Amino acid sequence: MADTQQVDAKAERTVAKLARQIGSFAKEHGGAEGQVAYIGERGARIVLVGEDGGWGDLVAPSTAIAAQAAEKAGITVHEAFDGELAAKVRTGPYEWNRMAGIQVGGPRNS
Repeated sequence: MADTQQVDAKAERTVAKLARQIGSFAKEHGGAEGQVAYIGERGARIVLVGEDGGWGDLVAPSTAIAAQAAEKAGITVHEAFDGELAAKVRTGPYEWNRMAGIQVGGPRNS
């Protein structure tokens, strides 16, 4: 029983930490929405999109912990990263250079 309590306490700390990070992102970007995606054994990716178009992501050890953290942070979570959510993302020169470099066989130096 002690092992279960330790796991639960660790999960609660992880949820709290992720929720703080999500909240900080939301505050910095005028609010935020997100999407949780399973990424295999590694856990789940929380993609965040700010109201200003800024974006970022976090990795959680499971989809359940990711969902709990997003709920605790008070953000809207979308089922998929498409449509309205994807349209809010604003990319800059770094992302465009990076994407162009990948298309032609590697990152471009600019």
